Amino acid sequence: MEQRLTLVTLGVPDVSAARRFFEDGLGWRAAAFDSNEVAFFDCGTCALGLFGRAALAHDAEVEDDGGRFPAVSVAWNGRSRAEVDAAFNRAVAAGGEPVKPPQEVFWGGYSGYVRIPGGHLLELAHNPAWQLDETGRMELPSPPES
Repeated sequence: MEQRLTLVTLGVPDVSAARRFFEDGLGWRAAAFDSNEVAFFDCGTCALGLFGRAALAHDAEVEDDGGRFPAVSVAWNGRSRAEVDAAFNRAVAAGGEPVKPPQEVFWGGYSGYVRIPGGHLLELAHNPAWQLDETGRMELPSPPES
């Protein structure tokens, strides 16, 4: 199996509200897909999907327990601390609940969190050890050769 992540799907109680957060609030554009039940956003090498929480639980055949922390976060990395601060402020202005303002973190970077509509966490971070290429793709260190 190739090491790759192609889609992060968030189960949200209101797909329209979550979609508005990303489109109107953050300025993202949804992929051309005609549905009120699901939305997809092309994020470069990975896509973000928004799906009804109950529908996702049904699809996965798990119980929708309605927990406040669904144990899922997605991350957006900026090229600088200033870019993280601007993104955090924009996310809060778009209706995200501030959870942790951007600050220096133990791993040497700068990170904050907002709770997006639907309860999932969005991390906004700058990691000076992992630069972003011209397309915004994070350049992770290569694994050691065996």
